[in-house]
Amino acid sequence: MWPAYAVTFLVAFGISLALSPLCARWGLRFGLADRPGGRRQHGRMMSRLGGIALYFGFVGAVIISQFLDVPRLDPNEPRRLLGLLVGTTVVFLFGLADDRWELKPGPQYLAQALAAAVGMAGLIFIEYVNNPLAGSPDARISFPWWLTIGVTLFWMMGMMQTVNWLDGLDGLAAGVTAIAALVLFVHSGFRLQPPQQSVSLLPLALAGACLGFLPFNFHPARVFMGGGAYVLGYALGALAIIGGAKVATVLLVMGIPILDVAVLIVWRRLRGGRVDMGDRHHLHFRLHDMGFSQRSVVFGYYVFSAAFGVLALLLPARQYKLLALAVLAVAALGIYVFTARRAAHQQAGPPPR
Repeated sequence: MWPAYAVTFLVAFGISLALSPLCARWGLRFGLADRPGGRRQHGRMMSRLGGIALYFGFVGAVIISQFLDVPRLDPNEPRRLLGLLVGTTVVFLFGLADDRWELKPGPQYLAQALAAAVGMAGLIFIEYVNNPLAGSPDARISFPWWLTIGVTLFWMMGMMQTVNWLDGLDGLAAGVTAIAALVLFVHSGFRLQPPQQSVSLLPLALAGACLGFLPFNFHPARVFMGGGAYVLGYALGALAIIGGAKVATVLLVMGIPILDVAVLIVWRRLRGGRVDMGDRHHLHFRLHDMGFSQRSVVFGYYVFSAAFGVLALLLPARQYKLLALAVLAVAALGIYVFTARRAAHQQAGPPPR
């Protein structure tokens, strides 16, 4: 299997690495670039076509992996693979359109729902969850068809939005996605019994694409991923489902970004604002505004995600994973409340003398 792993990773990494500097130039040449200022606070024109490198790195490696000699246990794997590739292509094309015309939220949500529907047509859906409170390891809570559609739609659109909102600091979304993909690779290829080696090639391809892009996206970035954030979110959401539900694993690795999205949605609704409004109230922006450098914030996210990813791989029982999720939620909320109070204090300024 190791030759197959090496080929898949190197193809994804190589394509992404080769295309990233070209994407940096193409965006500037064709006017698909972010101007200085705004939430990112970058100092010069920056191409937002990095999604091209991410898409072709991931899809190219996935296609190549299908010609490698690996055991394939699931008869439905070709159909799920088609759903993954077509759905990823839908969000990629939508992302390019968004980079060009900066679409309104309505078309964005419609495109995300369409991509999720394509995935469900390819048998990528959540039809049950494991019961962590039952004594049997095979205990499940099965969903009726209508709830399966609703839960899958919520999960897939939620992951796309989470990665998109996470893409605020240089290297943040690409690095965290790479960590989550590597955890899924280890889980599928080494932790599951029997190992799902053909399935494990898919997250490995995603990790390779992210890591090939990262040298050009890490601070100071030379290219932004733009609509590529939706590609990463869709791929990560789908790979958490393919080959047996590993949603809890992704929840642990992506816990802070997911909680950040949930808290911001509630906060914006309570203040009467739009859920999709752009601002600097994201946790990573709060930390940066408190004086932490971009790199220190990004590395902090990396450490947190990797630590809980290791926990997801090592914890033997579902009850322990549930407890880890609870600890993660409490810790993340504590960090969020702390940064919110610090931000409010800084805005208030020093007390009068």
